[in-house]
Parts: sequence; C-alpha cells; structure tokens
Amino acid sequence: MNSSQAKQLAFLYTRAALGVGFLSGVADRFGLWRGRNVGYGNFEGFVRYTAKVNSFMPASSIPFLAWAATVAELVLGILLLLGLWLRWTGLASALLLILFGTAMAISFGAKSPLDYSVFSASAAAVLVALNQPSSQTI
Repeated sequence: MNSSQAKQLAFLYTRAALGVGFLSGVADRFGLWRGRNVGYGNFEGFVRYTAKVNSFMPASSIPFLAWAATVAELVLGILLLLGLWLRWTGLASALLLILFGTAMAISFGAKSPLDYSVFSASAAAVLVALNQPSSQTI
C-alpha cells in the first residue's frame, strides 16, 4: 500500500466513523439499539437528555432542539457515508459537534465533552472538510 492509498483509507475510516457515530445516536433515539449499553432508549429519553445538555435554554425550545439535532445527525451521517458534498458536510458536522460540546461544557463542565471526545470528533470533521483526497474518493 502506498502513501496515497493509505491516506484514502484513513479518509474513508474518518468519514465512516463520524457517519456511523451520528447514525448510531439516531438509532438509539428510536429504540433500534437493545441491551445494557443503550443511552436514551427512545425519543422521550433523548428529549430529557437534550434538556439536561441545554439546561441554559428555555424549556419550550427543547423539543425543537431534540428534533433539529436528530435531523441534522441523520442527514450528516448519511452524507458522510455516501461521500457527498464532503466540504460542506464536514464543516456542518464540525459545527454541530462544537455546539454540542459547548452545550455539554456549559451544563456539565469541561470534562464531559472531553471524556466523550466530542471536540476530537469535531476536529476529525474539519479534516474531512479540508483534506478530501485529491484523487477519486473511495
């Protein structure tokens, strides 16, 4: 494997990890994950978590924020996996993750988004946006 192929595989790995991560969170909200490591379990659980993460926001905004995050993660996850509009998809993913990490830091303290690697994922999304392989994307 040459350097160009290694870079393409690393790029694909980053896209897939981000995309599957977004889609896994969405699946959890709709009860598609079962077992002991389920985060929210259903959409009501996710709305409760959204309220905790956004404790500084008015209660009336929480359902909108929960749905907006869900739609954004669904669309971005699919676009990342399909490799479509990667500059904009990567930047939108980075922004979503920065907003999420900042909300976590405000509500729970700086340790929370660091422990969950939210800012690391955001940085990976920036790399997807700015370092698309010059040859054909895998």
